[in-house]
Amino acid sequence: MPAPHRTTAATALLLAAALALTGCGTGGEEAADTPADGKPEGRITFQTWNLRAKYKDYFEGLVRDFEKQYPDVKVTWLDQPAEHYADKLGADAAAGTLPDVVNVSPDLSHPLAKAGLLVDLDKEKAAARYKDEYTPEAWEGNTLPGLGGAYSFPWYLNTGPLFYNKKLFKDAGLDPEKPPKTYDDLFAAAETMARVSGGRIATLAGTPSIEDFGRYGVRLMNDDATKFTYNEPKGVELLTRYKQLYDHGGLDPQALTNTPEKSGQKFLERKVAMNPGSAHDLDTFKKDAPTLYRDLGITDAPNNTGRPNMYVMGLAVGRRSPHKAAAIAFAHFVTDRRNQEAFAHRVAVFPSTRGSLDGPYWTRDDGTDEGRVRVASARMLKGAVNYTPVVMSDEMKTVLKNEVAKALQGSKSPRQALDDAVARSNQLLRQD
Repeated sequence: MPAPHRTTAATALLLAAALALTGCGTGGEEAADTPADGKPEGRITFQTWNLRAKYKDYFEGLVRDFEKQYPDVKVTWLDQPAEHYADKLGADAAAGTLPDVVNVSPDLSHPLAKAGLLVDLDKEKAAARYKDEYTPEAWEGNTLPGLGGAYSFPWYLNTGPLFYNKKLFKDAGLDPEKPPKTYDDLFAAAETMARVSGGRIATLAGTPSIEDFGRYGVRLMNDDATKFTYNEPKGVELLTRYKQLYDHGGLDPQALTNTPEKSGQKFLERKVAMNPGSAHDLDTFKKDAPTLYRDLGITDAPNNTGRPNMYVMGLAVGRRSPHKAAAIAFAHFVTDRRNQEAFAHRVAVFPSTRGSLDGPYWTRDDGTDEGRVRVASARMLKGAVNYTPVVMSDEMKTVLKNEVAKALQGSKSPRQALDDAVARSNQLLRQD
């Protein structure tokens, strides 16, 4: 399945540098007069992100169907590998060859939109008329702070369930049918688990990420996304509670260095009571740990906001496209309800169109592992948000992770660690 894409710090910086070469920081006004509300016609390019190998037939059929409906439009489908995708976008931006319709995540669309290279769908009437076809959560997920509007048609969504071991919960005297829903619930359960097990069983295997701060209710950035603010008192409160949990054995002793693979292995070995996962993991549990598989519960990650986390993917339209009417028509066609649902039936992703997730495919457990996770995840997507700020690079995430580790180890206070993380991240943001 298409995993949530992430850019590295190096490629994000290269993309920003390439955009600077375009000289279009003022918005690329020469493209502003290209009509978008006329008859769709002309040749356009459509670029996806590492999808050709597995879904070639689907996209070739999609292009054929569109060209039948719009005979005056010809679509050339391009696909780029996942590796160095941001580099390729940067090179295209610098050369003025950005595709007419391009597959982007919000962190990639932000620098392109800031440079004036993407159509603001909320301002462009030919695109804005389709807004109500998508869920509010999906449209909001493609809206870029500080830039005023959405710059991509919502495409597929994704989220990840949290697995938990019902037997470990029961052994600790906790209700296995009532997993933690809030962070108060989580910390209370983790303290109990550590105490009853004599420190042998931790509840979590990893340290808090930026998504945890968001789910806790921390304000992560200011409104125009020019400064990080997760060192506010509520952020310090969260990290202080994680420090207490770490000291009491509620976090795995190797939490500071665990990789996702190591965390998964500890869950498999029943050393950790809760861990993120997917349908692929369920299949592994069934084969390698059938007892764990029988005791497995599926829930959402605890949050204080009532809104789970999600990942969003979109299709942006190039502002310099000479055939914006055709590009908008095609981007809408790919992301309309019929085509989104068809794609999501083939791939383990979720449609972003209104009403789609109310269908039986996403609401009725068919008894398969895939169905079990699909139904649980689809339920979580209603009201979900993308907590990761679109301007937060991997380097900034590493800064936060390192400072969190210092707080948990006791070499810095939680407040000092977050103050330092925010100061360094804001410095990197200004450099970008």
